[in-house]
Amino acid sequence: MQVEATDIPAVKLIIPRRFGDHRGFFSETYNKRILAEAGIALDFIQDNHSLSAQPGTLRGLHFQTPPAAQDKLVRVIKGAIWDVAVDLRSGSPTYGHWVGAELSAENWTQILIPVGFAHGFVTLLPDTEVEYKVTAFYAPDHDKGLAWDDPDLAIDWPLPAGVDRPILSDKDTRQPRLADLPAVFERVDA
Repeated sequence: MQVEATDIPAVKLIIPRRFGDHRGFFSETYNKRILAEAGIALDFIQDNHSLSAQPGTLRGLHFQTPPAAQDKLVRVIKGAIWDVAVDLRSGSPTYGHWVGAELSAENWTQILIPVGFAHGFVTLLPDTEVEYKVTAFYAPDHDKGLAWDDPDLAIDWPLPAGVDRPILSDKDTRQPRLADLPAVFERVDA
């Protein structure tokens, strides 16, 4: 299992190894001990699974506020996504910056989104399935979001060919801009 920092060091890419033969492959997709040795000591308590039938489906940008804030470990088991994390940690040198990565069933890359970040993704292929582990249970009273199209963030969402505008939930069409969010997270690390 390989762990790599992104342009925002708190956000990590995790690439599990796959061992293949004529039958298919085997992969250890999560190993608490290996991640702890890499400085990632988290207690995941829930797994979530989503299916997005149409390419261009955008989910996010979402986060939960303390005391229900969540770290997320995201992977794609079918299809592909462009995954984004936005730094919401007050006082962080990367506050308001974002980092993105393509995750797919083919490249087998995962992304670790720590507490203090908004998270979202857009699907690049039909029938994309995403699984992610979280460190806190869903808490509706702490469920918040950020506008996916905030011009101050200028996130470069790659939409699949033939898709002019992403497919959004009603909730995601009404999220506030970063400038309108109160400070929620203190800086934990760079």
